[in-house]
Amino acid sequence: MKKYDAAALGELLIDFTENGTSGQGNRLMEANPGGAPCNVLAMLAKLGERTAFLGMVGKDSFGILLRDVLREVGIETKGLKVSEDTNTTLAFVHTKPDGDREFSFYRSPGADMMLSEKDLDMEILENCKIFHFGSLSMTHENCRAATRKAIETAEKSGALLSFDPNLREPLWSDLEEAKRQIAYGMEHCHVLKISDNELQWFTGEQDFDKGIAALQERFHIPLILLSAGRNGSRAYANASKAEVPAFLGQNAIETTGAGDTFCGCVLHYILENGWKDYTQSELEDMLRFANAAASVIVTRKGALRVMPEQAEILAVLEGK
Repeated sequence: MKKYDAAALGELLIDFTENGTSGQGNRLMEANPGGAPCNVLAMLAKLGERTAFLGMVGKDSFGILLRDVLREVGIETKGLKVSEDTNTTLAFVHTKPDGDREFSFYRSPGADMMLSEKDLDMEILENCKIFHFGSLSMTHENCRAATRKAIETAEKSGALLSFDPNLREPLWSDLEEAKRQIAYGMEHCHVLKISDNELQWFTGEQDFDKGIAALQERFHIPLILLSAGRNGSRAYANASKAEVPAFLGQNAIETTGAGDTFCGCVLHYILENGWKDYTQSELEDMLRFANAAASVIVTRKGALRVMPEQAEILAVLEGK
């Protein structure tokens, strides 16, 4: 019996998102706790799973805020380290008229980059059913070495490994290096969550099925989830494929955290139903629940602190 249902490693930061204008006409920015791996854990914790995070924040007001928010949402923080010398990473998110986003990062360096092998809490890594990671912890050598050590430790413990590339181009000095590091993640995962634009960028294939086939041939990943925003999502297992449309509401305001919410729900389905070669019907159930959750989070600012309750997800599924 493992202590944690899911653990994750990576960035924990503040997402400054636009929230209107002041009386003087200045843009107002809201400080939302964020970071893709922790967003995934927050969704899992909201669904009753036992979660733990490994990462680093600065010894500043933002770092204290992030630690307190993780505790507030039910994520174990003993794997969260504090840098004495480097500030917490900040991201500024600009939402375009079409709903797409632009990111500006203050991370030269940021505390999340300073996580090293010696900072890793091995007890967490050896006692989790699922270990989830992304590529932002692979952008620089220090945190890359920590990520690879964590992957190795989780693999040896028998954990299921989940990977979301979550490509953020401004954080890479070389996109070919980004491809190499993302390929490493794909070589070591059982579950891959990838967005439509990431798939096209990585494989060079515009057709989704051809792109997924290229990944399957090269990496032999048992379960691949493709998120395509308003175009819904797809799942590809060894012998099955499923496609489910998105739940399109009228109240969407931004997409921050939608993919993380989706990913958390997929991992919850795996924890609740066991790891196996899923049928098409099971994949469809998995996708419907995850799509429904994503349709809720896009109606809210931020993600980590405001993940949907299970009752809210079920209400979407029931058309309420």
